[in-house]
Amino acid sequence: MAAVSASMVKELRERTSLGMMECKKALKEADGDIELAIENLRKASGLKAAKKADRTAAEGVVVTRIADDNSYGLVVEVNSETDFAARDEGFLDFVNTVADKAFADKQTDVAVLMSGELENAREALVQKIGENIGVRRVEVLEGDVVDAYTHSNNRIAVLVQVTANNELAKDIAMHVAAVNPQVVNPADMPADMVAKEEDIIKAQPDMAGKPAEIVEKMMGGRIKKFLKENSLVEQSFVKNPEVTVGQLAKESSAEVKSFIRFEVGEGIEVAEVDFAAEVAAQVQASK
Repeated sequence: MAAVSASMVKELRERTSLGMMECKKALKEADGDIELAIENLRKASGLKAAKKADRTAAEGVVVTRIADDNSYGLVVEVNSETDFAARDEGFLDFVNTVADKAFADKQTDVAVLMSGELENAREALVQKIGENIGVRRVEVLEGDVVDAYTHSNNRIAVLVQVTANNELAKDIAMHVAAVNPQVVNPADMPADMVAKEEDIIKAQPDMAGKPAEIVEKMMGGRIKKFLKENSLVEQSFVKNPEVTVGQLAKESSAEVKSFIRFEVGEGIEVAEVDFAAEVAAQVQASK
């Protein structure tokens, strides 16, 4: 029997996404032949889940959990390949199990969270519904008062921390879901984002040929507008545009401290698939 090296196990894990012990066993049974090990694993149910690991899971849901005393909250995103799967009862049960476990442990490390039983449950669900399923991210927000808002289709979820009044926190969370601010206060805007906006403004046609001092003056006004539009406390409150979110909080003798906003699939690059070409490739492969 050929020796099974650590590098062989590593390669098989990377190609199948299966566990180390399962890959090691498969290699031993295949006498160290990786291709034969893959062929054998393809005959087993376990690889059905792993084969789909390279398929983009950009649909899914986001859910929240809030402590009874509003001292902390949690938001989690779990992805599927299609919106249809995201409405599956088994998928939603899995999401709630993940959220409950993460909330109970205050666990935001997905790798730690998904070790053991939850990973087994994920693989079983993949086999059942035939789609890649993945827990993408988990975050916890702690503070004086934390509350949440989840959009009705579970595609957007927000946690907000304020210094008082959980009803205020819930209202502001709804605002964040609808308007999507980038930061709480203008001063919180990262310098690189401001610099990028300045470059965009300088490149605009109406800046061409103007003296440097005029450009700087115009840019200052536009940057101020940019910060106002993207800073939570400066935005007009969605339920009452006559007041800003900052004024709303002040009226309740509170201050907005932070927020977390999850939207399903944000930041995930989904490859565009030429359906006709894909079908043609499948037909060619079957010949």
